[in-house]
Amino acid sequence: MKKLKKNRIVVLLIATIFLVGASFFVINKERKDNILKAQTNLKDQEELKVETDKKKQLEEEAKKEELKNKQEQLKLEKIKALKEDPKQQMAVKGIGKSKNIPILMYHSIDYEKGNELRIPKDKFREQMKYLKDNGYTPLSLDELYSHMVNGTSVPEKPIVITLDDGYSDNYTNAYPVLREFGFKATVFVITNTVEGGGSYLNAEQIKEMDKNGIDMESHTVSHPRLNELSYDKQMSEMKESKEYLEKLLNKDINYIAYPYGNFNENTLKAVEEIGYKMAVSTKSGLAAKSDGIYKLHRIYISNNYDMEKFKRLVNGK
Repeated sequence: MKKLKKNRIVVLLIATIFLVGASFFVINKERKDNILKAQTNLKDQEELKVETDKKKQLEEEAKKEELKNKQEQLKLEKIKALKEDPKQQMAVKGIGKSKNIPILMYHSIDYEKGNELRIPKDKFREQMKYLKDNGYTPLSLDELYSHMVNGTSVPEKPIVITLDDGYSDNYTNAYPVLREFGFKATVFVITNTVEGGGSYLNAEQIKEMDKNGIDMESHTVSHPRLNELSYDKQMSEMKESKEYLEKLLNKDINYIAYPYGNFNENTLKAVEEIGYKMAVSTKSGLAAKSDGIYKLHRIYISNNYDMEKFKRLVNGK
């Protein structure tokens, strides 16, 4: 009897162990199944995210490409309109009359012994004060263009102030003086100098000045003698600088100064093909529509000039 009872206990114990083991197996299997299911879901979610992100990226790239194509088409339409505009074409050919307007050509506004290109800040201020005290009104290039092409009226004593190359002292020395007198001016920037900074204007300085009455325009990419380059290289120099500044400043770049004042027939053709509205040279004299608006004259200002000569120059003498 005792043996039978003992056997039953053993059987019950084995059964209990079996049931516990079976339960553990079931629970463990369910746990593994749940983990596997979760991993599968996670993988599916990750794959879906990757697919969604890729689709979004492709859509964004397509939108950018579409926008780029629209902008390029708009540029081509503007160039076509400019080439077909009879007033523009008459001004390009020098047909018609305008006021004879002095366009002053500066470079660096700082002192360096023996360097006539560099005008000390005090001397520059003295010259600007003379213009202010004697009723001269500085024009933007947009205003000059409007007068040359459309015959828009200008003040009695108009003048244009330009600075070539884009030296950093245009920001530190010229800019405060120009703001003091409330003068507009234009800086022609060599665009491959912008990222390097140093003695040239950096991007932030260019943006600040452009927002505050100092117009930033093109002076080519690397300041070459354009008349010594092939037509394609001239196109590249003038087009790439235009596009760089347009991207930086989010505006149309319509004007260019030829480095060293050098140009030839290919230059004039390229300028029009690229879509510039007007260009200035270094040929000495007052600017007039009769010269053609892709070849406007300027007045070089040297540190060797005293105030009396400066006065004679701005008065066209």
